[in-house]
Amino acid sequence: MTKIGIPGLAFRNLRRKVVRTVILLFTVAVVTGTLLGATAFITGMQNALKIGTYRLGADVLVVPEKNEAQAKSALLAGEPTSFYMDRGVVEKVKHVEGVKRASPQLFLKPTSFTCCYNVDAFLVAFDPASDFTISPWLEKRLKKPLADSEVIVGSSLPVVAGDTLPFFGTPFTVAGTMEPTGMKFFDQSVFMTMNSAYLMAENSKTKSMQSLELERDRISAVLVQVREGFTPQRIAIRIEHDVEGVKAIASDEVISTVRRQLSGLLKGIIGISAIVWILALLMMGFAFYMIVNERQRELGLLRAMGAKRRQIFGLIMTEAVFLSFAGGIVGIAVGSGLLYFFKGIIIRELKLPYLLPSYGVLFELVVGSLLFAMITGILSSLLPAAGASRMDPYEAVRKGE
Repeated sequence: MTKIGIPGLAFRNLRRKVVRTVILLFTVAVVTGTLLGATAFITGMQNALKIGTYRLGADVLVVPEKNEAQAKSALLAGEPTSFYMDRGVVEKVKHVEGVKRASPQLFLKPTSFTCCYNVDAFLVAFDPASDFTISPWLEKRLKKPLADSEVIVGSSLPVVAGDTLPFFGTPFTVAGTMEPTGMKFFDQSVFMTMNSAYLMAENSKTKSMQSLELERDRISAVLVQVREGFTPQRIAIRIEHDVEGVKAIASDEVISTVRRQLSGLLKGIIGISAIVWILALLMMGFAFYMIVNERQRELGLLRAMGAKRRQIFGLIMTEAVFLSFAGGIVGIAVGSGLLYFFKGIIIRELKLPYLLPSYGVLFELVVGSLLFAMITGILSSLLPAAGASRMDPYEAVRKGE
C-alpha cells in the first residue's frame, strides 16, 4: 500500500476540483502581479530620479523667464526644445553672492536623423572651459576633450561609437555613448561643444536645406553650482532678483515636482492594491470555508482513522500554500510581462523618468511578492483550517452524509 503524506493528499484535493483551484490561483496571481508591477514601476522611477539628478550636477538652472515650462519639460520628459537668451547672463549669474560655478548650455531642436533613423534627438551644447556636468564624464571615459567634429550620445539613441550623424548639414562622429539614466534629457540627447554648435549654425546656411539661426552671443541656460553654506532655493531667489528677465529653477524644485507626481501615483496604486488584496482575502477565506464545509465527512473520517488535529490543520494550510505559491509564480510572470510591454506607453503618458531597477533589486521584489502571495493564502485559510481541526469526528461524519 502506498503511503500518502499531507502534501500528497493536499495536492490530490486541489486537483480534484480543477475549476475552483484555477479561480483561487487566478485570485492570488492578480494580487501578486499587481504588487510586483506597482513596486517595480515606482522603484524604477525613483531610481531614474536619483541617477538623473546626480548626472545633472547643477543646483540651479537659469533660463529665460518666459521659457520656464519648456525647460522643466525638457528636463523631466526630454522633449526637444529651443530657446535663447543673451550670453551676458552668465557673467551676471557668476557675480551673484553664493554662486560657486556657472556654465552656459545651448538647447537645439533638430529634425530626426536624416540618414538611417527616425529618432527625435535633443542637441545640447556645453562649454568645455566652464562645464561641470559633461566634462567629468569625458575625463573619466574618453580621457580626452571632445573635438568640434565629435559628439557623445545618450543610451537610447540607436548609434555606437564611430558612427557619423549629420545635423543641419554638418557631419559629426560619435565619440562615445553615455550610460543609461532613465531621464530622456540625457538618454535621448546628443552632446557637443558650444563652438561646434555655432560652427554648425554658420555652415547650415550653405550646407543644409534647414538653416539654423544662431548667433554666438546666444545661449539657452546657465547651470549653477552653489557655494557651501547656501541653499539652491535661496540662490535661485537671489539670481531672479539680481538678473532681469530670467527664471532660476532649483534642482530640488524639479525633484519635488516629480515626487509630487509619484506621491499621487503611489497613493492610487496603494489604494487599488489594498482593495484587491482585501477582496482576495475575503474570496479565498470564503472559498476555504466552503471547502471545509463540503469535506466534513472526509475530514471526520480522517480524524476517526487517527489523524490528529494538527494534521487536519496542516492539510488545509498546505493546500493554501500550494495555491499561493503557484498563484504567486503566475502573477509574477504575468505582472513582469505586462510591465515590460506597457512600460513605454505608461512612461510616455505620465512623462516621468524611468530606469529599470538592478537585477539585485528585481530579485528582492520578486521574492517579496512571492512571500506576500504565501502570506495572503495562509491568512485566508487560517480560520477555516482552525475550524476544521476542532471538528468532532462523529459530528463531522454525520453532517457530511
